[in-house]
Amino acid sequence: MTRKEALDFLKNNPAKFARSLGFTKLTDLHNEWIKDMIFGKGDKTLQSHRGSYKTTCVAVALALICILYPKDRTLFMRKTDNDTKEVIAQVKNILEHPITRYFVRVIYGGDLVLIKATASEITTNLCRDVKGTEQLSSRGIKGSLTGKHFDRIFTDDIVNLEDRKSRAEREHTKDVYRELQNIRNRGGRIYNTGTPWHQEDAFTIMPAPVRYDCYSTGLISKEELEDIRSRVTASLFAANYELRHIASDDVMFIFPNTGADPAMVEQGVSHVDAAYGGEDYTAFTICRKVSIDHPAEDGKEAWTETRYYIYGRLWHKHVDNCIDEIVYLHDSFMSGKLYCEKNADKGYLKKDFKDHGVRAEAYQESMNKFVKISTYLKAVWKNVYFVEGTDEDYINQICDYNEDAEHDDAPDSAASIVRKLWRKNAA
Repeated sequence: MTRKEALDFLKNNPAKFARSLGFTKLTDLHNEWIKDMIFGKGDKTLQSHRGSYKTTCVAVALALICILYPKDRTLFMRKTDNDTKEVIAQVKNILEHPITRYFVRVIYGGDLVLIKATASEITTNLCRDVKGTEQLSSRGIKGSLTGKHFDRIFTDDIVNLEDRKSRAEREHTKDVYRELQNIRNRGGRIYNTGTPWHQEDAFTIMPAPVRYDCYSTGLISKEELEDIRSRVTASLFAANYELRHIASDDVMFIFPNTGADPAMVEQGVSHVDAAYGGEDYTAFTICRKVSIDHPAEDGKEAWTETRYYIYGRLWHKHVDNCIDEIVYLHDSFMSGKLYCEKNADKGYLKKDFKDHGVRAEAYQESMNKFVKISTYLKAVWKNVYFVEGTDEDYINQICDYNEDAEHDDAPDSAASIVRKLWRKNAA
């Protein structure tokens, strides 16, 4: 094999090269992934299902970058330092394989030597850097990036289950990803791989992903998929295999009725769940309880259906910064009485609304929030209809709610107003 033939082979057939090392399950699809990781331009996000060998492709790409672009400085990042070690070890094994050494000998006319090979860094004798900077470095997202600069950055699974459970973790992951923009050398590239976990995770600030779900790659048979589906929760299967977000399995609100006519909440009553700082949201709900008579048909007796039409808004703000907009919405929908708790502010919020001409009523809340939501909102959920214009975040917060939910402002407001209407036909 000539030098040109060796270079052409590695550039055009990286998956075939990897199969010769023992990665026998890599396919032509993986060949395209690896080529893009090494030779592609511009930042990229690849989302693929669990068990699609995306991390194996990254390891192969990292090893070949060390060979084909020895002057480039590459950062490999995962969630924790420990998460990176197995991949760095895999890269080391690829570089030390006799077949890899053969290709290096043909291309460079000498033997490949690992000058440095630790659990977090690799440098070969192909690198001629007087600064002594490592060819490949790895970090967890809590590791320091101060003073570092890289030509290539690979993030792999920096979004995981922790991001689904914790808003603080999601925000930290986003902050780290933003910092990567500052340590990338001019003309450099960030390549992201992983699976989505939450509607507000770090993938929202990455380039729009190219997705390969479990139905498109052909890597998992129908029988295997059904077996996997039977052994994991629905939300985990959706995130890891279908690359989509659904609420956790212990939530109580699914399949919301949406898109109702906004006129259906006019002259309803309203409720404010106020935020006074911290991570809480201010939630505003207008609700109108409507009885709909259904005539007898198809052998069924006539019956009356009770519906709760809801308009909801959600702000990640102190309630003082939302009052003007709440008053505007309240008046626009010709809403009647507005209810708000007086537990936190001793009734000052009620006074503020009254000063704006709103008929407000404050009440002392004594019921446990989870009991209230699971008792009242859950009981009528199938008869709740969200009107057009309702915040998507308002509906999502309700649909993501469980007893351990991080935020419960929207479901609390909706349950509170349903409870008011539950007890009487009008307010």
